[in-house]
Amino acid sequence: MQKEKLYSIGEVSRICNISKKALRFYDQIGIITPDVICKENGYRYYNRETLLTVPIVKYYKQMGFKLEEMQDLVEGNTYYFVKQNFISKIDELRIQEQEIHNSYMAVKDWYELIQEAQLVSRSNVQEAGIKYINTADYCYMDQDFSYRYMESIINIDWVNYLESVNNEIAGEVILRFPSWTDKMEGTSTRARIMQRPVRPCMAGTNKTVFGGIMAVTVYHLGALERIGESYKKIRDWARDRGYKCGPESYERYVVDYWTTRNPEEFVTEVIVPVMDGP
Repeated sequence: MQKEKLYSIGEVSRICNISKKALRFYDQIGIITPDVICKENGYRYYNRETLLTVPIVKYYKQMGFKLEEMQDLVEGNTYYFVKQNFISKIDELRIQEQEIHNSYMAVKDWYELIQEAQLVSRSNVQEAGIKYINTADYCYMDQDFSYRYMESIINIDWVNYLESVNNEIAGEVILRFPSWTDKMEGTSTRARIMQRPVRPCMAGTNKTVFGGIMAVTVYHLGALERIGESYKKIRDWARDRGYKCGPESYERYVVDYWTTRNPEEFVTEVIVPVMDGP
């Protein structure tokens, strides 16, 4: 009878394209154990069937299984056992997929805001004009406002609220003010912080729709303490062209304290909806 061929750990490493360190670790945790260990020198030897476990382990790693999850799987088991493990892994990966998508959207939105700010700054676009505001869903929270812009934009209470309703946001911070004239004059005392949720809001979450309107807008470049100047541009532009502005205003922070602490690099879009036109 032909003697079964055994492979040294070096041969297994070369044949299966796996490091000897990984093979020793797999032995340590009981995933791939050598079939023979030489008593004299402690060398490990593997038979052909054990070699075929290496591709199985690699494929389980590709599917996202952790090493500790593989221990019962690589040895072979019942259909039911494998099926239940796969169902659990599918559920886990589906959650990870959503989390990765949410991270991707957040990074992409922030990147696009920086691009927008760079374009506006390089072109020095600071003239008022009218445009259509697209409709979007937002989470919101009403709050006191005292012109401490950094605290209003990087808003601890807002972040805590979003965590309490199990949601995350993407895109720019928007503050809504009940009266654009009060905001222009520096007398606003209330504001509504708004951002787009990355997943559907659960019951009880403060949510609103913003957009679907025409508005006079202008980009404000620089420190927010001077933003009243941009409100005056909107006021004068609308008056000269026969537009009647609605009561509220929105400040859309394109680049702000989240991106830079240099106020001269801030870019903010001031939005005042119009009620009637010429």
